[in-house]
Amino acid sequence: QVRLVESGGGSVQAGGSLRLSCVLFGYYYSNYCMAWFRQAPGKEREGVARIFIGSRSPNYADSVKGRFTISQDNAKNTLYLQMNSLKPEDTAMYYCAARRGVCDTYKTTDYNYWGQGTQVTVSS
Repeated sequence: QVRLVESGGGSVQAGGSLRLSCVLFGYYYSNYCMAWFRQAPGKEREGVARIFIGSRSPNYADSVKGRFTISQDNAKNTLYLQMNSLKPEDTAMYYCAARRGVCDTYKTTDYNYWGQGTQVTVSS
């Protein structure tokens, strides 16, 4: 059973930074596409960044390009999202997600496994 556990959320002022972590439990850490999503109150869940395990070619949503960095530590089975230059509009619940196979989608229904989410709040 795959399980994802996020941590690292919190409250920061605009311009600040946070690093989110997602630990993967319960499966062989390969052949998976990993992604970060976020959902603000009243809005749909949206993809933020994704990367295929072992790849060096991440993909980012336009809204976070140049500010967010997705990375992985295979030895720790951990996915990260470094968020810099945070803006109030980045405020949301952030989720880690995983799917087997290709890494070409931000459709939430394409992802099989989800973490419980971690809240990020950015004040102006």
